[in-house]
Amino acid sequence: MDEMFITPIEPMSLSGLSGTAQKVKGQDGISLFQGIFQEAIDNVRVSDDVKNKEQYLLATGQAEDPHSYPIAAAKAQLSVDLLVALRSKALDSYTEIMRISA
Repeated sequence: MDEMFITPIEPMSLSGLSGTAQKVKGQDGISLFQGIFQEAIDNVRVSDDVKNKEQYLLATGQAEDPHSYPIAAAKAQLSVDLLVALRSKALDSYTEIMRISA
């Protein structure tokens, strides 16, 4: 019988969110946030592409591991959830700043 190896899940990380992040010379808050937000958007795109590929492989019977699609779908959903949370926090912050300055 062929042994099936389950590939471990690698954590997705956003380098700019670490608590010990230091301000890079010449980088202001806007470009830092833009980098974090762009990385979240890229994570959504990549995870969605992987999910679509795994879905195709599963549908055509070419998938070696039947669990790869649900794992990819969960990663894609988490990526979208993170992006939506970042967007919501940015809008909340903007609204609060506008309220304070008014």
